[in-house]
Amino acid sequence: MEESGGIQGSVVKSVRREDRASVLVLQGDVDLHQANTLRTALLEVVADKPSVLVIDMGEVNFMDSSGLATLVEALQLTRRNGGQLRLAGLGRRVRSIFEIARLDTIFEVYETQGEALAE
Repeated sequence: MEESGGIQGSVVKSVRREDRASVLVLQGDVDLHQANTLRTALLEVVADKPSVLVIDMGEVNFMDSSGLATLVEALQLTRRNGGQLRLAGLGRRVRSIFEIARLDTIFEVYETQGEALAE
């Protein structure tokens, strides 16, 4: 297992690589100001072609359309590489944003990071 800490003040708290999976832990607000940082981190992780990419959003307070678009892009790239992208720990507020955009039917959503990794 390899882990790296987040960038100070960044939406990306940590990135961890395991045998078949990569885990990206997010924090704070995923908005227009943070979308590019998130996109860069996701592109780096997806380039390693993990079988499973888990994005833990348990510490995300808010997400706007730029954050959603970044996650959709990561989902498409992950699938193109033959992998799966799984979201974990969506709080009530963030989950409602996914439901309104009907993205809860597109993404695999799990209550916890552990459940997402166990599948």
